[in-house]
Amino acid sequence: MTDIPRAPRAATSRRNMLFGTAAAGAALLAAGCTSNENNDEGKESAGAEVADSKPGKKVTIGFAGPQADHGWLNAITTQAKNRAKKYQDVTLEATEGSNDNATQVGQVETLINKKVDVLVVLPADGKALTQVGLKAMRAGIPVVNLDRIFSSQQAYRCWIGGDNYGMGLNAGHYIGEQLKDKKNAKVVELAGIDSLELTRERTKGFDDALKNYPNIKKVARQAAEFTVESGQKKMSELLQAQKKFDALWNHDDDQGVGAERAIKQAGRDEFLMVGGAGSKRVMQAIKDDDSVIKATVLYPPTMAASAIDLARALGQGKGIAGMAEYEIPAHVTLYSAVVTKKNVDEYLPIGFT
Repeated sequence: MTDIPRAPRAATSRRNMLFGTAAAGAALLAAGCTSNENNDEGKESAGAEVADSKPGKKVTIGFAGPQADHGWLNAITTQAKNRAKKYQDVTLEATEGSNDNATQVGQVETLINKKVDVLVVLPADGKALTQVGLKAMRAGIPVVNLDRIFSSQQAYRCWIGGDNYGMGLNAGHYIGEQLKDKKNAKVVELAGIDSLELTRERTKGFDDALKNYPNIKKVARQAAEFTVESGQKKMSELLQAQKKFDALWNHDDDQGVGAERAIKQAGRDEFLMVGGAGSKRVMQAIKDDDSVIKATVLYPPTMAASAIDLARALGQGKGIAGMAEYEIPAHVTLYSAVVTKKNVDEYLPIGFT
């Protein structure tokens, strides 16, 4: 790729800047978006401004997400609100969450009409809210698309979210390493909602990881619905069908509450269990080490706090620390760390309830 002379930033209109941004995604760990302690020298030499915690240009951020009817979604809203409070120069306009697409579209349109500086949107359905994302971008309001992605990249300036494939991959590798010396090991999977692409990505990552362990066979899979009730029902079915296995991967710690009830009712403890998402309850169980739960794979709700950081940087026309670019990246994919007894104390503070 050849070098292209850079046009002066002041000559670029806000609307053209939004739609002219390079589409290539940058996968990185979204930590330290607001700190420039480690890269001041590089930033100064590049001429880029870096968003930091010092008060700057005032920014009004509109936030719209689904109804907080799930532990992880509740944590998303909490993370966004708490992060915004840390900045003297940020005003957060948050809507009341809704799982109804038409209602959420109306909420985002209200924020557009209020002329917020930046929008952070976690859509109940990415495809259904794509048009309102496009409307905001065309109005000159940059959109930070959180987790559930819009169907057009023109509908957002930056996407930040979890790595569903990586979540399954890391769960599979952890289980594989625990069972690599066991002959004819058997594992089962308690998935989420099968109609969601994220569930299919998690399963694919899990299956791909297990291919590295020829001694391990996945003998059963049930799809639940990310609820306690469905987790208990589907786990009961797995336990009845499989009289003995060595490991269970559960995609979601909230539905895991029901799964654990079924396990206790069945009196089974011959296997290890790996959770998904990273609830505080599961992390505490890992630390106590008195149940089948030995690990959980993160899908960090801290992404909402990082989305506020990115929105603030956008509103102030700045880049982020640790990168030489003038602008924030187009895509930020978070890492799905595996939490075990060895590192649980490090991650407990970000566990959600």
